[in-house]
Amino acid sequence: MENPVAIDLVDFLNASPTAFHAVDEAKKRLKSAGYVQLSERDDWKLEAGEKYYFTRNHSTIVAFAVGKKYVAGNGIYIVGAHTDSPCLKLKPVTKVTKGGYLEVGVQTYGGGLWHTWFDRDLTIAGRVIIREQKDGSESYSHRLVKIEEPIMRIPTLAIHLDRDVNDGFKINKQTHLAPVLATSVKAELNKLTAENGSIETGSGDGKTNTNQKHHPLLLQLIAAQLGCEPDDICDFELQACDTQKSVVAGALKEFIFSGRLDNLCMSFCSLKALIDSTSSESSLQEETGVRLVALFDHEEVGSNSAQGAGSPVMLDALSRITNSFSSNTKLLPIAIQKSYLVSADMAHALHPNYMEKHEENHQPKVHGGLVIKHNANQRYATNAVTSFLFREIAAKHSLPVQDFVIRNDMMCGSTIGPILASGVGIRTVDVGAPQLSMHSIREMCAVDDVKHSYEHFKAFFQEFSHLDAKLAVDV
Repeated sequence: MENPVAIDLVDFLNASPTAFHAVDEAKKRLKSAGYVQLSERDDWKLEAGEKYYFTRNHSTIVAFAVGKKYVAGNGIYIVGAHTDSPCLKLKPVTKVTKGGYLEVGVQTYGGGLWHTWFDRDLTIAGRVIIREQKDGSESYSHRLVKIEEPIMRIPTLAIHLDRDVNDGFKINKQTHLAPVLATSVKAELNKLTAENGSIETGSGDGKTNTNQKHHPLLLQLIAAQLGCEPDDICDFELQACDTQKSVVAGALKEFIFSGRLDNLCMSFCSLKALIDSTSSESSLQEETGVRLVALFDHEEVGSNSAQGAGSPVMLDALSRITNSFSSNTKLLPIAIQKSYLVSADMAHALHPNYMEKHEENHQPKVHGGLVIKHNANQRYATNAVTSFLFREIAAKHSLPVQDFVIRNDMMCGSTIGPILASGVGIRTVDVGAPQLSMHSIREMCAVDDVKHSYEHFKAFFQEFSHLDAKLAVDV
């Protein structure tokens, strides 16, 4: 029997080839659920019982629902995840011509398993800044783009020319990862360059010299998708992405095969949990706190950006929510101490072919529910108090939960959890659904764990304020 939550996740994944698209899809879902968009450039006038969201850079989104019984100084209950995934991003100058081929210059983003990007049918997606003329005046718009068909490929070298490749596939990220877009001969024969024209350097018209930096063929493909002229493209942030669709798969249809599960799976589950926990008219009637989801960009590269978890986004949101209901500035620190963050980032499932890579007593299994992540050196922000609270919600709803600790002889990754715990001072637990092939172009997780995660986050939103009132620590 198909799991409707998993099917919905697959739809979300297929609509979200980039962080920009993920935020756009989140916006659509929030709007249809009655959430009102706010702007960080405006003053906020919030009301108890209402639902809101805002975006930053269109790659980070924060959505929240204010309890009907909320007063300034009460807690804010958060699930935080991230919208970005390791990928190949196009360079500012992408035009590369070698050996009769047109190639696209790319740079590595995050810690990807780059060998998995070879011999895949690739396309491009992201955002484009376009020049527009309206009523005699010039303006600029931010547009999202994805070319559906495969247009690029990174071919591997034949084994006959590298006999030792199976003893270790070593990649030079500068020279080996440039995707092939076309051959120079075909580009000339089709006269794509001549047909679309190019913007000459020093033309004096004030237009951006994009055609000097990129193959005109590439710009034509983007322009055709957007319904504009190549010369109207001012700039872009694009990335290579796989054209293979996300699917429910496996002999028993128990898995999801997809790119970007880390961390769009947790982004989706938290977003759906927030929307569904605030969908009825009565859902916020007894709520004394604020239910909030924050999906950040740039986690894969350290979160140090204006829209990353290391920025003031979270503190700004908590401050503006609290201050909307009271001008007493002393209430914000009180609210932070009453708040709680679930840092949700995918976890490492036990790999049957590499059993020795997991610590004996901490081997998360697929189908086993959310994994609570622990690290004594604070690579994860979980402690006994935050772990207990999250487990209690699971126990009440008979949801499975697991534990993970990295082996002492291995390096431990990290999440937005320690960044927000230290930067904001908020109680935090680090969790994630177990998956395999993390940071590959094609990952996998279990359908059951999508359902478990969604139900766990939904129960957290619905019940945390009541549960937290029963626990006393710093008294």
